[in-house]
Amino acid sequence: MIHETAIIDPSAEIADNVVIGPYSVIGKNVSIGAGTVVGPHVVINGPTTIGKDNRFFQFGSIGEDPQDKKYANEPTTLEIGDGNVFRESMTISRGTIQGGGRTLIGNNNLFMAYVHIAHDCIIKNNVTFSNNASLAGHVVVDDYANLGGFVGVHQFCNIGRNSFCAGASVIVKDVLPFVIVSGHPARVFGLNTVGLKRKGFSADIMLSIKNAYKAIYRKNLTVESALLELKSEALDCEPVRVMAEFISQSSRGIVR
Repeated sequence: MIHETAIIDPSAEIADNVVIGPYSVIGKNVSIGAGTVVGPHVVINGPTTIGKDNRFFQFGSIGEDPQDKKYANEPTTLEIGDGNVFRESMTISRGTIQGGGRTLIGNNNLFMAYVHIAHDCIIKNNVTFSNNASLAGHVVVDDYANLGGFVGVHQFCNIGRNSFCAGASVIVKDVLPFVIVSGHPARVFGLNTVGLKRKGFSADIMLSIKNAYKAIYRKNLTVESALLELKSEALDCEPVRVMAEFISQSSRGIVR
């Protein structure tokens, strides 16, 4: 299951049924869970913990030192969950002490070719990154978000759940859950209606989300006034409550 040309550090913990391809390098303090497949010419450095049933395609650089001038060889970490796919030549950096010390990847995410995940990012579950999408440091991407090709995200931004960032968009503020953004810099272009329907959102829930969207984007209200309008909807609708909490907690402001 491990090719004879692969180089495995003695400190690495490799489950019995892990596949490691030709010329791949597994460094110090790396743990790889059952069912994971590491293709040829992949470099994984540690401290890095990888869960079950992940797949790494060729030429990836996983768990390398953060690209941060403040980094001083501290033993920061990368943690990867289960069922993720990492396509060709993608890169993930470990965390920095200043950012909490870890980069975190959840479960069932798809990272297409040449994606870059910088230090201290948190990627939750079922997220899709198209080719060449890149995150600066300290970015949080919530469940079921979709980032198109060549999307660039500024450091410390949050990408809300079930949102869609169109290809080549430049994200410099937080992206509200359930919306579509596009442009340079990005602007909001409506709700991610197709994506929400695919995830089984009911007609009633969709109507509540649309009403919340109108309060935020269509009534020419301040953010504070829009939040007041959301309060009544949020009492009975969990997605609207998510939107209200996201706005309240945003430090960079939301894309409008």
